[in-house]
Amino acid sequence: MSDTTHGAINPETRARALERMRSEEFDIAIVGGGVVGSGVALDAVSRGLSVALVEARDLASGTSSRSSKLIHGGLRYLEQLDFPLVREALRERALLLDRLAPHLVHPLPFLALLNHRGWERPYVGAGLVLYDTMGTAFGRSRGVPSQKHFTRTQTLKKFPALKKDSFTGAIQYYDAQVDDARHTMFLARTAVSYGAQIATRAQAVGFLREGEHVTGVKVRDLEDPDGPPIELHARQTINATGVWTDETQDMVGARGQFHVRASKGVHLLVPRDRIHGDTALTIRTETSVLFVIPWGRHWIIGTTDTDWTLDKAHPAASKKDIDYLLEHVNRYLVTPLGHDDVEGVYAGLRPLLAGESESTSALTREHIVAHPVPGLVAVAGGKYTTYRVMAADAVDAAVHGLEHDVPESVTDRIPLLGADGYLARWNARNRIADESGIHVTRIEHLLNRYGSLIDELLALIAEDPELGKPLEGADDYLAVEIVYAATHEGATHLEDVLTRRTRISIETWDRGLTAAETAVQLMAGPLGWDESHAQRELDHYRARVAAERESQEQDDDLGADAARLGAADVAPTLPVERLTDRNTRAAAGAAGEPLAAQEHAGEPVAPRG
Repeated sequence: MSDTTHGAINPETRARALERMRSEEFDIAIVGGGVVGSGVALDAVSRGLSVALVEARDLASGTSSRSSKLIHGGLRYLEQLDFPLVREALRERALLLDRLAPHLVHPLPFLALLNHRGWERPYVGAGLVLYDTMGTAFGRSRGVPSQKHFTRTQTLKKFPALKKDSFTGAIQYYDAQVDDARHTMFLARTAVSYGAQIATRAQAVGFLREGEHVTGVKVRDLEDPDGPPIELHARQTINATGVWTDETQDMVGARGQFHVRASKGVHLLVPRDRIHGDTALTIRTETSVLFVIPWGRHWIIGTTDTDWTLDKAHPAASKKDIDYLLEHVNRYLVTPLGHDDVEGVYAGLRPLLAGESESTSALTREHIVAHPVPGLVAVAGGKYTTYRVMAADAVDAAVHGLEHDVPESVTDRIPLLGADGYLARWNARNRIADESGIHVTRIEHLLNRYGSLIDELLALIAEDPELGKPLEGADDYLAVEIVYAATHEGATHLEDVLTRRTRISIETWDRGLTAAETAVQLMAGPLGWDESHAQRELDHYRARVAAERESQEQDDDLGADAARLGAADVAPTLPVERLTDRNTRAAAGAAGEPLAAQEHAGEPVAPRG
């Protein structure tokens, strides 16, 4: 396999990254390959720092692939008077739309439904005026059109599926949509293109220390779990593990400066023809906001907002969650949806900074950066839209521990791979279709997933025209996308491709089981799998689908969690070392137990790394 393409991530680049982690000292080591960790990698490497990132599973395998797929300011935070957060998020939205990722982030119109006559329209309208005004702060374009008011009759023309008596009118506003997992992957690839070393399925199982100072990370290669640990030495280490932040802090006995609480959000996918409308909806519920969002040939309906204290790697949607979403959306639909209409389901966890409230919907989405111990920076909280600000703040905190001057963040001026040249290729899409022999609709699909990197996929098709054919069982995608995911996008397992590089696992009635049989063969060559390895990948994916389906039939979280855990990870994580906090260790020392013995004993736990 060749990895000469700019920014490619594949088994060869992974092997080289792990080898360099064994032998070099880096300026910055990062634990966690979600949107914040990948953003930290790009921020640090674009300041001229040497960077290594390890992720225990796949890029964006946690929260960063399971969001509502929105880049937005957050209207409910405006209502909570959190003006700084909203202003910051709207500034980031404009950057992503205009400069950083126009191939991945696109404007999306919403109808905010009104339920009361008189006071509600001016109240919501004033809030949206403020929303629009904040979106033009700092002299930047908001990147989207401003609001527009609709009567009930006008609203029904735009969204005929609505019950006439379920609302009084609507106000149209704009936010933006993104494929979160692909965006995170592009962040990582862009960081690699500037020199960052990234290895997935590489778990942080402990921290290296000299006295109280963290000097790096002890890493295990989960693709070779019997191999020796890797000592990744770094001048500064950044913990960007999201909902696993507390568990990762436990590895240095440093939990306690702040806590992260997990809130579960469940989303449903239903076919586009089940709901007649041409825009997204924002619906206020008793405790939160419900979105109905167009997503290709589907609608995404979500989300829930409930506390989650069970397995964080595989948050499970229960029948109760699905019933809740169907009940609330059906209050507004002429033709109600049933369980048989649900084609896909996914659940994700929001990392919230814990407060006094018992309700997760009331916890803050602000982020925090802290130095729990010397040599270690932790960044937590926040929301997907503000990842870049979180990353810059984390690197700002880390560089104070370096012995040389470091430039300020420049990621507000660094387009992601695929952004440069995207608009020119979009304008030339008909010509590209004629020259490649691929229908213009397919070209548009590729441009909105790869941007100007479409040229690399078209080159693969030119070498093997079979790759230009639709994938059996998931004909929205071309076969070439499966191969490219393995050769360029860091996919090392079948589930990586079906759940994150594509969204086949939630966009097909059989959850990708038919597509899996073809996809595994397309991946086998580039990844060097023999027949038995390919069969193991298939067996694992089938077990995962069965476990997810069973979990969605359970009445509550406990049952759903138990059912989902019936399918093991494709590359299971390992126990890690965990230190007690400093006060507990000091007390043990006073009782006569050597602290050094405690530091190396380690209590086995299994967080994300």
